[in-house]
Amino acid sequence: MDQDWEDRTTAAWATFDEYPEERAAEFRAVIDTLVAELPDDSPLAPFERACAWDSTGHSDKAVPLYREALALGLSEQSGYKGRRAKIQLSSSLRNIGQAEEGVKLLTPELDAPSDELDDAVRGCLALCLSSLGRDREGLSLVLGALAPHLPRYQRSMANYARALVEPEG
Repeated sequence: MDQDWEDRTTAAWATFDEYPEERAAEFRAVIDTLVAELPDDSPLAPFERACAWDSTGHSDKAVPLYREALALGLSEQSGYKGRRAKIQLSSSLRNIGQAEEGVKLLTPELDAPSDELDDAVRGCLALCLSSLGRDREGLSLVLGALAPHLPRYQRSMANYARALVEPEG
């Protein structure tokens, strides 16, 4: 889609906090209006709709839309939005009791080219792992993500993160 549409969509999302929970449907209508401008086969349409449903507390309605966006080639159109969709889909899957599927979806993202979403991948994956009773693995991911942001103790924290999941020897 063109930059004007992207800018208007970004502006709409910037107003999200102006819609309290009881006005969530109004916000989704704003997104639906923007989505109506897209071609029928655009992966951005189900992605934006999924984000709106997800952000207003409806993971169950978001899941099929994220899947549709990815199936329509969102990752090929925008690697960044494709990665966001995988993160958000995994979170939604966890919310509806399908954390194992979230783990399967996000684990390959640990080896994807690095970008600003790396920590979100690790954080969401950690939540999915915790939902499955795999807290040590989740904590390892979170500590590993945190370590580079610390003003000190980066090496120690990274080592502690690894030690949580390495076999004791």
